[in-house]
Amino acid sequence: QVQFVESGGGLVQSGGSLRLSCRTSGFAFDSYAIAWFRQAPGREREKVTCISYDGNHIYADSVDGRFAISRDNARNSAWLQMNNLKPGDTAVYYCAADPFCGTSKDEWEYWGQGTQVTVSS
Repeated sequence: QVQFVESGGGLVQSGGSLRLSCRTSGFAFDSYAIAWFRQAPGREREKVTCISYDGNHIYADSVDGRFAISRDNARNSAWLQMNNLKPGDTAVYYCAADPFCGTSKDEWEYWGQGTQVTVSS
């Protein structure tokens, strides 16, 4: 049974930092890419960043230089360090897994339950 446990969301002031965690089980984590998506109210779910099974990563332009994704295959876990947060980063953040770093949310096989991030101005 595939399980995701996401944590680390919360309320933070503009310019602050948060670190999201994604702990997984039930699939071959070390063979999967991991991504963080986010969805703000009334908007489409968008991919923020992705890290391949062997550690290569890409970022959306909106977060490049502020966010950092990491993973530990031995712990079946991934993290998203978010610095210099802005009100526009407010969204529910989802951890997802798939063999490839696909762009569309429809391509991703497994999903976490999401964690709310709210950035106040």
